[in-house]
Amino acid sequence: MGANRAGLISERGIQRSLLIVTGISAVAILFMLALLVYFCLPLITSDGMSAVLSWEWKPFSGHFGILPMCLVSLLLSVFALGLAFPAAIGICGFVTVLAPRGLARFFLILIHFMTSIPTVIYGFVSVFLLVPLVRDRLGIGTGFSFLTAGLTLSLLILPTIVLIFHARLQQIAPSLRLTAEAMGLTPARQFLHVLIPASSRGLIVAAVMGFGRAVGDTLISLMVAGNAPQIPSSLFDSVRTLTAHVALVVATDSQSLSYRSIFASGLILVLLMGGANFLIRRLDDGIGKDRHEEEP
Repeated sequence: MGANRAGLISERGIQRSLLIVTGISAVAILFMLALLVYFCLPLITSDGMSAVLSWEWKPFSGHFGILPMCLVSLLLSVFALGLAFPAAIGICGFVTVLAPRGLARFFLILIHFMTSIPTVIYGFVSVFLLVPLVRDRLGIGTGFSFLTAGLTLSLLILPTIVLIFHARLQQIAPSLRLTAEAMGLTPARQFLHVLIPASSRGLIVAAVMGFGRAVGDTLISLMVAGNAPQIPSSLFDSVRTLTAHVALVVATDSQSLSYRSIFASGLILVLLMGGANFLIRRLDDGIGKDRHEEEP
C-alpha cells in the first residue's frame, strides 16, 4: 500500500515537473515572438516593411528587400530534403529488414556519430572537398553555390530523418511483421507495403523535422553558399539564406534599415517553423482519423 502511494506521489511529481517545463518553454517562445514583433513595429509604422518585403537587396542604394533570401531559404531546404529524405528511407529499410544485425548496428552507430559532428565541420570539409570538386570538375562558377550548400545540408539533416523514422519503425508491433512474413512477403515488400504505411506518422514528423533543421541552419549556407542576395537562375549560382543574412548583418551593422530587416527575417523564420509544426499536427490528426475510421 505504501509503495503504491509513493509511486503515485512520484508520478504526480513528474507530471507537475513536465507541466512546469512545458509552461516555461511556451512562455519563452511567446516572449521571443513578442520581442520580434516589437522590433518590427518601427518597420510597420514607418512603411519600412514594404521596403523590406521587396525583391532587391542593395543597402548602399537604399534597397533592403529580403524576399530573395526568403525564397532561397525555402528552395534550399526543399532541395536538401528532397535529397536526404529518399536516402533516409533507404537506410532505414536496409538496417531494419535487409542488413545482418551486426552490419545494421554498425550503420546505426555511424548515424548516431554523424549527429555529434559540429555543423562547422560539415562546412569546413565541404569548403575543401566539395567546393573544389564542383568548381573544377564541372567548370561552372566558383563552387560556392546553391548546389554545394544543398548537398552539404542534405548530409547534415540525413541523421535527423533516419533516427526519427527508425525510432518509429522500432515501435511497430512484432506481430505485424510476423503476419507479413506468414503471408510470404519478402523483406523488401514488408518494408514497402507494411512497415512504411504503419509508420507514416513518423515519416511525416521526420520530414518536417529535417526541413526545420535545414531552414534553421546558419553555418552551412554562410560558409559554402556564396552569400549573394539574389534569386538563383541555376544550381551553380551563389545565394544567401535568411539565417546567413541575419548573421552577416549583425556582424556589420546596428543602426540602419538593413539592421532592422533582421527582425523581419527572424519573424518570418519563426512563422515558417510554426507553420511546419501546424502542418505536422494537421497531418497527424488526419492520419489518426483515417485509421480510426478504417477500424471495424
